[in-house]
Parts: sequence; C-alpha cells; structure tokens
Amino acid sequence: MTKNIKLKELRPNLTKIIEEVDSKMTRFIVTKRGKPTAVIMAIEDYESLLETLEILSNAGLGEKIKAAEEDVRKGNIQSLDEIYKKQ
Repeated sequence: MTKNIKLKELRPNLTKIIEEVDSKMTRFIVTKRGKPTAVIMAIEDYESLLETLEILSNAGLGEKIKAAEEDVRKGNIQSLDEIYKKQ
C-alpha cells in the first residue's frame, strides 16, 4: 500500500510512520508544497526493487530466468542430488 504524507505531517509522526513502514510494508510518498519529493519504504522493499532493476537491466539474465521458468513448467528439473552425481 502506498500513502501520501505532507512533509509537515511527517516530522511529528516520523516514529509512527517508520513503524508502519516496518510492520505493514507501507510506502509513503512525501510531498512538499503539493509535489512528491521523496519516498519512504522498508529496506526489504528497497532491496527487492534494486534487484528487479538489476535483472531488467541485464537482458541476458532476464532471458535465462524466462527459460528456467519454462523448464519448471515443463517439469524439466533435477534434484540437487542428481546434479552432484553428474560432477
């Protein structure tokens, strides 16, 4: 869930806002004079976003992920034991 909060409302409620971000994964868009200026989000959310951006920026990696997903759908998988036996 994403909520908007004015900068002047953020300051006195920062502890509550951080608790909500941490416990409910709520994102806050901070506005100043009606314009969005910043985002507050949980660190897990931020790290996930960075990971997604990295994957999307690497075309080869994205294709490998799609191919792997297709293999799983088709049942073309191996157990870890099977992989170790081949080595």
